[in-house]
Amino acid sequence: MRIKPITVTAVAILALTSCGTADNPPATPSDKNGAEASTAAPATLSPDAKASIRAAAGLPDDPDAKDRQAYLDALNAIDPRIIKPGKEDQAVSRGINQCGSIKNAKDEAKLAQTAVKRFTVDTRLPDIANPTTGKAINKAVHTHLCPSF
Repeated sequence: MRIKPITVTAVAILALTSCGTADNPPATPSDKNGAEASTAAPATLSPDAKASIRAAAGLPDDPDAKDRQAYLDALNAIDPRIIKPGKEDQAVSRGINQCGSIKNAKDEAKLAQTAVKRFTVDTRLPDIANPTTGKAINKAVHTHLCPSF
């Protein structure tokens, strides 16, 4: 059984979400009769929990500093606009998710299209939203984030 990246996302969201029930709804600032809303930071997953979820989904661990920088440099070499300013972590996260697509890919054209969409090149940068850019993104992802796929 293969677990898709969407499953990992759903599990992570459920793990991070605190849900109330009909008998015990979550408190809100406007809930005058209930408890005050918590200002504490939401629960985060431990590194072991993240690793376990990624392993179950067949995704790689976070890259080390050297591979991370090489990956970001490779994306910038394709087009410096691919990485949104100040959003390097987002680019790495999207790359790790793309690894799941690379691992299960059967159609190179669809894989290139997935990369263009995942990195929002299709909506933000229509002038480079083409199969060549998608293939180049996939090469950067594969080379630096998941070479064993």
